[in-house]
Amino acid sequence: MARLSLNQATIKRATVAEAVDGCARHGIESIGLWREPVADHGLERTAKIVRDAGLRVSSLCRGGFLTAVDNRSALDDNRRAIDEAAALRTGTLVMVVGGVAGDKDLVGARQRVADAIAELSVHAEQAGVVLALEPMHPVFCADRGVLSTLAQALDIAERHESVGVVVDALHVWWDPAVDEQIARAGRLIASYQVCDWLTPVPADVLLGRGYPGDGDIDLARLTRQVAATGYSGDVEVEIFNAAVWAADFDEVIEEVTRRYHDVVEPAL
Repeated sequence: MARLSLNQATIKRATVAEAVDGCARHGIESIGLWREPVADHGLERTAKIVRDAGLRVSSLCRGGFLTAVDNRSALDDNRRAIDEAAALRTGTLVMVVGGVAGDKDLVGARQRVADAIAELSVHAEQAGVVLALEPMHPVFCADRGVLSTLAQALDIAERHESVGVVVDALHVWWDPAVDEQIARAGRLIASYQVCDWLTPVPADVLLGRGYPGDGDIDLARLTRQVAATGYSGDVEVEIFNAAVWAADFDEVIEEVTRRYHDVVEPAL
């Protein structure tokens, strides 16, 4: 249980206070927070609730969306996100870099991401926060993430001290180069997130995440690969699934805990 983290998105309907309370009651020591509910609850109030519950924040999601031709407002928002992560005492800001911009220039969009990360990395280093680039499954390239492989994320992360990567099982499991790229990532792995890929894929593919063990990903193998790099951080269970979101919070947390013990923990 010491390394299990519940990503707040798994119980999306819960308030920050309810999510923190649920983790504390079920013996989960860490939580992954999202900026929007934190803002609704109040940054300082959230930090105090987490601290008073004896929890730590494994990551803050999300920064990013840097692919616009004019991304000055996005850069300002990301600087605020970095400061929020620091206030919550987490060293990891998850970066969902953004999809193809209106000009449909995929190559240009990826270059704008690289340029923006170079600029933001200075502020991140000063704040003691790592910008954790999250490569996303290619199905999300158009609207969420023009970095589709771990290799693409590492090509940027390796240039900066304050930039790392997220290994999210849903997004990397399909990649034929995943073994060598996880090994390459090594110390640059800033976050490890787990769930499962459900088949058949739902109409909204974003909601196709299942509990570990319910889908097609060999999570034991993937977890062993991550562990072999020396990664010793938290393991976030992050599930986007309408049925999970509709369920009782306590039942979801109990199931997350059980699946972590049965599927993930033995491979760490």
